[in-house]
Amino acid sequence: MLTQRLERKLTAFNAWSFALGGIVGWGAMVMPGTTFLKRGGTVGTMAAMEIAAVIMLIISYNYAYMIKKFPESGGQFIFAEKAFGRTHGFICAWFLGLCYVMIIPMNATALCLVFRALSGRSIFQAGFHYAVAGYDIYFGEVMLALSAIILFSFVSWKGVKAAGVLQSLFVVLLLSGVIVIMAASFLSPNADRAHLLPMFFPDVQGGRSVLVQVISILVLAPWMYVGFDTVPQMAEESLFPPSKSKFIMDTSIIAGCFVYVSMTLIAASGIPSGYPDWVSYVSDLPNLTGPSGIATFAAAYNIMGNAGIFIISVTALTAMLTGILGFYTAASRLLYSLSRDGLLPSWFGVINKNSVPFNAVLFCALVSLPAPFVGRNALGWTVDMSSIGGAVSFGYTSLAAVHFAGLEGRRDIMIFGAAGFIFSLMFAFFLLVPVEGLDCSLEVPSYVLLVLWTLAGILMFMRTKRA
Repeated sequence: MLTQRLERKLTAFNAWSFALGGIVGWGAMVMPGTTFLKRGGTVGTMAAMEIAAVIMLIISYNYAYMIKKFPESGGQFIFAEKAFGRTHGFICAWFLGLCYVMIIPMNATALCLVFRALSGRSIFQAGFHYAVAGYDIYFGEVMLALSAIILFSFVSWKGVKAAGVLQSLFVVLLLSGVIVIMAASFLSPNADRAHLLPMFFPDVQGGRSVLVQVISILVLAPWMYVGFDTVPQMAEESLFPPSKSKFIMDTSIIAGCFVYVSMTLIAASGIPSGYPDWVSYVSDLPNLTGPSGIATFAAAYNIMGNAGIFIISVTALTAMLTGILGFYTAASRLLYSLSRDGLLPSWFGVINKNSVPFNAVLFCALVSLPAPFVGRNALGWTVDMSSIGGAVSFGYTSLAAVHFAGLEGRRDIMIFGAAGFIFSLMFAFFLLVPVEGLDCSLEVPSYVLLVLWTLAGILMFMRTKRA
């Protein structure tokens, strides 16, 4: 039943699909109305997304360099460990693992939002009902999320080839939906270009300058673009040479930027009738239900009618499912690598006949299963603080690139590595330190959870060293 090692079964397109599917999840469909337009407006969001993409391209340069040196499962953990030792490798992996695992239940619980958007009350809003942190939780929606978590754990157990084929199918549907709605928005008389104004959110509160609005979106980059970094996690299973990784990561980042920008512009240009501009519409979103309650759904319906609702529903569902499947795969490979290196129990390193670390997948599922019972608002606290994991892994990889490039006399890599490390510090700073005028730092519950996670990591590492 058991094999000795992971097998090479992942094609380049499969890897690209995992990367893009990780980048584009529920946020691309929900956050244009709830966050992006409110923070930065149309031009502010577009500028921030593109600047963030450029920063990620710089960081991916460092990843590509490190993948060529160490094409092993574990990616960032291996990079940090080889450069700075086991302690730093564990720190990088501990925070990155949190980032990967928490995205699984966040996408699973987002599935109910699609059905809520199709009508004021979905068929899954049934059974027992309670609220946590102001979010209404229904038995039916809990069961929907649990079903997705369990189903995709089984898909992951079937092997990286089967998961890669399904992921690729989802990504094709996702991109097709975005392109069709974007093209229709140029032709529909209901998608008025004038609706894209104002370019930035009106400064009604004072102090929110254009620069502040752009930065408030830009600092979300570790959360928005995490996903391209799943490529090194699966390097050991890839059929393509490590030299191709840079093209895969870069094009996934560019495609992810296209999706984020497109969905934001669609949401602004296709606002429902009765609103003079997107500002008044997004301000009224908390009071709306059904398709009007999610800006991208409202725009799709306004642009294409019922066909638009069908296309945006499929697009949103595939975006969420790619997030679940992609991070199951990436997180399990990270845990497998930690186990293989002796930093986690050997139980995590057991692999099945399909060349899958199935105990690591099972662990991700078990950690994710309680999440639907606490609701999306409370779960959002863990996702917010897990953004730190993205910044930590970006920083370690960039610094590792500086370390090895220095030994080899590669000045170009040293420059990109230093830049990537500085950007990573910037992201971590704005996430951890409240700055007046910027609504991007962690909430108090997220700080508490971050401290608890850090303490848990210290205890785990001390236990591992004693073993």
